[in-house]
Amino acid sequence: MANIKSAIKRTKQAKAANLRNRATKRLVLTKRKTALAAIEASNKEDAATAFRVYTSALDRAVKKGVITKNNAARKKSRMALAIKKMA
Repeated sequence: MANIKSAIKRTKQAKAANLRNRATKRLVLTKRKTALAAIEASNKEDAATAFRVYTSALDRAVKKGVITKNNAARKKSRMALAIKKMA
């Protein structure tokens, strides 16, 4: 454990940020799972709706700094391709 006051504070802040980041990542993964389930079921309308929700969650994660914008762009692109192949 750190002895310096500022180091103790940074540790506390890092733990809080880690919890927030994990919650955001879990939300993104849940939305991804929902979109993939809709694609597996070959339900075009549900897949389109789930894709919009998923991209929104990705954009929020980028805005919060949890994932990089290129990472989000790659995930959106792959999901869009999967939906397009479904037709």
